[in-house]
Amino acid sequence: MEYYSLNQYLKDTFHTKVYKISINAGFTCPNRDGTLDTRGCIFCSGEGSGDFCESPLLSVSEQIELGKKRVAGKIGDGGKYIAYFQAFTNTYAPTPKLREVFTEAINHPDIVAISVATRPDCLPEDVLDLLFELNKIKPVWVELGLQTIHEKTAEYIRRCYPLSVYDKAVDELKKRNINVITHVILGLPGESEEDILRTVKYVCDKGTDGIKLQLLHVLKGTDLAKEYADGKFKCLEMDEYIELVVKCLSIIPKDIVIHRMTGDGDKKILIAPEWSGDKKKVLNALTKSIQENHP
Repeated sequence: MEYYSLNQYLKDTFHTKVYKISINAGFTCPNRDGTLDTRGCIFCSGEGSGDFCESPLLSVSEQIELGKKRVAGKIGDGGKYIAYFQAFTNTYAPTPKLREVFTEAINHPDIVAISVATRPDCLPEDVLDLLFELNKIKPVWVELGLQTIHEKTAEYIRRCYPLSVYDKAVDELKKRNINVITHVILGLPGESEEDILRTVKYVCDKGTDGIKLQLLHVLKGTDLAKEYADGKFKCLEMDEYIELVVKCLSIIPKDIVIHRMTGDGDKKILIAPEWSGDKKKVLNALTKSIQENHP
């Protein structure tokens, strides 16, 4: 089975090995500061998905330099990097502040692109215009946390925006020629295989440039952990997850970049599924299943 991996896309685009460096710019989220809610999404850790970031007390440049040191053994000298604004909602701040941190990253000589993780409901006109402006300097990717197209599930996970908001965000970003990556969670409580495949097909049809297939993790300190402890749902087993990912790949057009096929929660706070803690094993099993069953 052919699919367009992120690794191949980076080679095609930048003609060299490229690594992502996670950045925590110190932002929050409307789902946490009381604008929409104070509890965050039901699955989100206290670090707002930024568990592998450096301290937000450090400047963007300092975080980039530390990130470079972390992968120095893999990439050597002369490597290039993507500044990944990962923690919380990275367009949820005054535009001058966004301009400051994004410009600092994009002007770093070793950064070839910036990737901005955000919510579709946090892209006002002035922010979209800023991203358009920056995209003329170096590529800008916007990663949208959709997770599911199903409103019942969205309400359960406390996403706090309807699908129409995602649709509008994609339209506005595409009008500005900004690369869109959509996050989808596989294994959300109450969703069937058909539900998940419908979500994947929908985002592909909508025109996303890339997709992240993320295994549902149960992390300590989240409301999802309480639901799991109460036996309200079960996590996917590894073989179930692999089979599901293969089915997802079979319906994703070959020009859409697969940015992720699993995920690795911070082992210090990971409750379930325990098998996901060995990311290398999972990826090897995925590769084997794709090659054996779908040549």
